[in-house]
Amino acid sequence: MSPNWIYQLLSMPVIQLLARILLTMTFWLSGIAKLFDFPAAVAEMAANNLPVPALFAALTIAVQLIGSALIIRGGSLVWLGAGGLGVFTAMTIPVSHAFWRAEGAEAIAKMHVAVEHMSVIGGLIIVAVLHAIVPRLRSK
Repeated sequence: MSPNWIYQLLSMPVIQLLARILLTMTFWLSGIAKLFDFPAAVAEMAANNLPVPALFAALTIAVQLIGSALIIRGGSLVWLGAGGLGVFTAMTIPVSHAFWRAEGAEAIAKMHVAVEHMSVIGGLIIVAVLHAIVPRLRSK
């Protein structure tokens, strides 16, 4: 069991908010950058051989910003934000980070990014799980 001061620290709403902001930072920063430089976002989608790159850029921005906002807000739709960002992140692995199709240093770099993406997906799952079970635990 955690020391009481750790429990008190982790129970603070400001710490919980900070954790949600930090977890989603990569998504909302990327979404904002794409929003303010839409031509670069479209070029990124085209470079990944996605059809209708402008549509994929717009959808990417929407998922990144809306998913992040739902998690940061901490309301009843945290699961939706976490799920959307998790599925989005999983889909980027075969599209942008397919290390099995690369060779040498490029394959290693892409593999590291893919593994990092899997870790982020795990963090998103934890956020959804905790948001679902903590209120039930507190009410017992």
